[in-house]
Amino acid sequence: MIEFRYLQTGLTGMAQAHRANTMAGHLGAAVVAGVFFCEDHPDLPPEVVAAVQGELDRVIAGGEAIWFDQKKAGVTIAELFAPLPGGDPDPAAAEGIAAELAMDIANLRQSGHDAIFAAIALRALRDHPQAAAPAIAAGLRKLIAGFRGGSQGRGYFGKAKGWLQGADVALPDDAGIRAYADEDAMVEAVIGELIDSGGVRRQGFGGIFHLINHAAALVELARMGYADLAREGRAAHHRHLRLLRALPDVEAELGPLGKAKHDPLTAAYWAEDKDSEQWSAHLTHRIKTLYGFHTLLPLIEGETTRQKALDAFRYLMA
Repeated sequence: MIEFRYLQTGLTGMAQAHRANTMAGHLGAAVVAGVFFCEDHPDLPPEVVAAVQGELDRVIAGGEAIWFDQKKAGVTIAELFAPLPGGDPDPAAAEGIAAELAMDIANLRQSGHDAIFAAIALRALRDHPQAAAPAIAAGLRKLIAGFRGGSQGRGYFGKAKGWLQGADVALPDDAGIRAYADEDAMVEAVIGELIDSGGVRRQGFGGIFHLINHAAALVELARMGYADLAREGRAAHHRHLRLLRALPDVEAELGPLGKAKHDPLTAAYWAEDKDSEQWSAHLTHRIKTLYGFHTLLPLIEGETTRQKALDAFRYLMA
């Protein structure tokens, strides 16, 4: 298990992310997600737990600085993780975060990060209500509120078109992707996308990383009793999938994707660990997506499909 202090530090990073921008929430969210990943897998080899904790240390130390310009923002990564004032836990902290998310969850915001960050924060505060100091609760609400009315995300459509905002992408009425009837249909669509295109080189809309994490967030929201929020959020996830499918394969421009040789739940994987040469923001994305993918994995029906998903997942871990 990873020490509890990492959860508190991660929540602090999330609660202060609004001082930079909403996407700075990646930093603290990755730290909390790493705690949950190890908590959900108590039988992980000690080498894996140590490796994940080492990644969290790298995040906290500023090892991934792409999310905001520290000089322009007037705040450093170290300051985002600096302790906040304590105080008696806010008993309404979780419901306040859920209320902020409810304001716009039906619309796609930054490739689903409003739902992703909110679900991580909600699990942390519901499992550990003593962590909900007033400053933490207020900061988390500000983070989620910051997504309201914002960008859907952006995607790269090749040299000719470049990067386009999601709102500017014209999707056909019939994109061959039916609206999700329920949670099972959403998970089936996500896993199918991973299996079919995990090795396809696309850029933007968070890639399959965030398609997985967005779905996992909605699954977690439902598990925590926010079934209405999860149901409303499936419309945004459906658009997320359609936008991702609209992206072209840019392998000819950027090269083919590599694939991890080992299962990331094994010591062998982390023994060969190195910074990814094919994915940006892999420090935070890898940890969050290990958590997200293994949230969905138990919901996959059929051993053959499960094994295909595990195999395709290694493209994301390379």
